[in-house]
Amino acid sequence: MVSGAFTVAEWFLVVQHELLLFAAAFFTLGIIDEFALDCTYLWCRLTGRIRTPRLDEAGLAGIDGLAGRAAVFIPAWEEADVIGPTLVHMLDAWPQDELTVYVGCYRNDVSTMASVVAAVRGDPRVRLVVHGKDGPTSKADCLNRLYAALAEDEQRSGVGARMVVLHDAEDMVDPAALDLLDQALWHAHFVQLPVLALPQRHSPWIGSHYSDEFAEAHGKTLVVRDALGAAIPGAGVGCAIARGSLGQLAHRQGGKPFAEESLTEDYELGLKIAQAGGQGRFLRVRGADGRLIATRAFFPSRLDQSIRQKTRWMHGIALQGWDRLGWDSEPVELWMQLRDRRGPLAAILLVVAYLLVCLVAVGLILEQLGLVEPPPTTPLLSVLFWINFVGLAGRFAARACFTAREYGWRQGLLAIPRTLVSNIVSIMAGRRALAAYVGTLRGAPIVWDKTEHRDHPALVLPGRGTA
Repeated sequence: MVSGAFTVAEWFLVVQHELLLFAAAFFTLGIIDEFALDCTYLWCRLTGRIRTPRLDEAGLAGIDGLAGRAAVFIPAWEEADVIGPTLVHMLDAWPQDELTVYVGCYRNDVSTMASVVAAVRGDPRVRLVVHGKDGPTSKADCLNRLYAALAEDEQRSGVGARMVVLHDAEDMVDPAALDLLDQALWHAHFVQLPVLALPQRHSPWIGSHYSDEFAEAHGKTLVVRDALGAAIPGAGVGCAIARGSLGQLAHRQGGKPFAEESLTEDYELGLKIAQAGGQGRFLRVRGADGRLIATRAFFPSRLDQSIRQKTRWMHGIALQGWDRLGWDSEPVELWMQLRDRRGPLAAILLVVAYLLVCLVAVGLILEQLGLVEPPPTTPLLSVLFWINFVGLAGRFAARACFTAREYGWRQGLLAIPRTLVSNIVSIMAGRRALAAYVGTLRGAPIVWDKTEHRDHPALVLPGRGTA
């Protein structure tokens, strides 16, 4: 009986050792990937290929309007709580006469339509577009309805739009953003501005962990993509598309430029424009007062909402993207595609890592009880451990620095423990994304699995919405 107990314990240590080796090896690959991105970022900063210029807003104010008509698309389903503040702030921040805001609502969503009508107060620059179907369908379907409304207006008036700007119902735009996008489209076909996920006092862990992720992604990752000339994926908000490029995409897709069969049609949009030969840009610019010209928003503050949102992202980008967009043979593009689609694998590795924490604790108890002797650590495992330790410390430091740059040192320090929250959400979202992907392979429909929005930054932040 004792011999059997010893055998089970020894087998336990063997399994633990193999899992440690597996996890350490794959985490090392991830660390090498992040180290390569960090080195590229630092090199581009030192050589001047990456910089954050200051915008002459006084000069922008002197420009007589936009270079052409601008259409802003805002799809909305059950957004009565936030669509009003969004429109009031947007119309005040962007006074240009060339602006037309298309708000897409569903015929069975009376409360959102009422909020739109009350907020715009008869402003002729807003057009409420009522979808002929009961909602929700999909976000891309709603966007395609807005595109059809734009095409109808252009045909009726004989005046075409120069650009289409995408925003969500909960966004807070920057006053300089529209002029900046208008200027940038002289040299590009698709332009993406940063997104600032604002920290939330009532949700310092779940809602605020988005601040850390977006600060690093839109402060480093997309900046490197732009510097290397890689395709820029759309974030769905704060992005502008040249009207001609959107029309060409619509022509190739049966009159519908937004992919209704995709959960992340915004992500695909920028990549498809690049595949068609268009130029994409990611613009990181600060105003004269030092604020980042970006779209500000509050992200989900509840665990279930955060999991649903990240499930959609992981399903659409990592799993559907593999099927729908394929793989690029160009090295830089392939590198970025691998980074975009590693979410499910990362979730599996995180599960293994947290499982190992429990197994190591059990192993230590067995050693203290004298049931087993600790196995010798192999040189390979020791090297991998040190690489992972140093790499993890570097990841914490990088995330803290990028977060602190936008939100201050207190948020920067909180970014370190919030990594645990990010990991837990990713693990749970990864499981749901895999299940949802299998469901779509069996014919399950794509529906608008949106998250609820209750708070709006325009009602919280003072002045012009600096973070």
